[in-house]
Amino acid sequence: MLALAAILPAIAAAQLSTGKAPVAETPPHGYVITQPITGTNVPGDYTFVLTRDEIYVPIIVRKPKGDGPFPAITMGWGEGREGMHKVEGLAKNWTQMQDHMLARGYVVATVNYRNEVPYFYEQSKPAQNLPDSISGDRRTLKSGPTLDHEDLIAILRYLQSLPYVDKDAVGAMGVSHSGEMILKAASEFTFGAGVCIEPAAHEFLTVDTGPSVPRKDNEIQYNDVELVRKNSNKSEGMERIARIHTPILIFGRDTDHLQGIFKLTYEWMKESGKDVTWASFDHPVHGYVFISNQEDGSYKPDAIQQKTFEIFMAYFDKHLKHTHAAAH
Repeated sequence: MLALAAILPAIAAAQLSTGKAPVAETPPHGYVITQPITGTNVPGDYTFVLTRDEIYVPIIVRKPKGDGPFPAITMGWGEGREGMHKVEGLAKNWTQMQDHMLARGYVVATVNYRNEVPYFYEQSKPAQNLPDSISGDRRTLKSGPTLDHEDLIAILRYLQSLPYVDKDAVGAMGVSHSGEMILKAASEFTFGAGVCIEPAAHEFLTVDTGPSVPRKDNEIQYNDVELVRKNSNKSEGMERIARIHTPILIFGRDTDHLQGIFKLTYEWMKESGKDVTWASFDHPVHGYVFISNQEDGSYKPDAIQQKTFEIFMAYFDKHLKHTHAAAH
């Protein structure tokens, strides 16, 4: 059996145009079921959003009272898995934090996406829809597979299409792999602002994660930014960064085993002249910026979590509310 590395160049070469203009994508749309959510009086729109390859990805949307238009924020955690079950669990766990965001006039969307194909992003090219050159224009062909960050782009476009959302004021938050996905999405699609929380951007920066990399209990040890710099492909990382036009706030975690990746992402974006902001704290919990409900359902952020909440909300206020301040 051929190794994946040997197959990928052939796959990339197969992503060729038919010589005709790309086919327009189906307009954004979703199917919605409104249901109550335990722990809050604000219901959720359980929504299935059309993606580039015309399957549906699950999200839950909650909105403030009124007609809007409101700014909107997507919220994701880790890699895509478990479908709507994961989205529902996250939304229930974040009810109190999201209620505080709703009170500040934001639509919030808890999101999920397909699971990633490891290392495929580094070899793939941005995909497009192609005209049918085989069956007499009766189908739409794909130049390559849809990847998980393209689901996030589909979600952002869907939110922009909603009548109560300000289409110029849609942002994204994500922890770990979901933070990296914001960077990948921003290199292909510009939106209002991104908050990347401990973004595991090893693919985005083409960081070596092979057997020679130091590990502890099978966990890669990349806390040292200089070690990451030594084991990254700067030309590839900077080429992707160059395509970003979205303001990005990156949260690191001082003692995290991937802190060097978080910090190098910031450093290279800064070097590239991008609108990027860095904040890092010493906290014992991965994804500490997202404030989960206590076991009894109460909202009790610690001092660092309260501070980071104010930091990212002020960041979104700056980038998502300034264009239509009078409406908010």
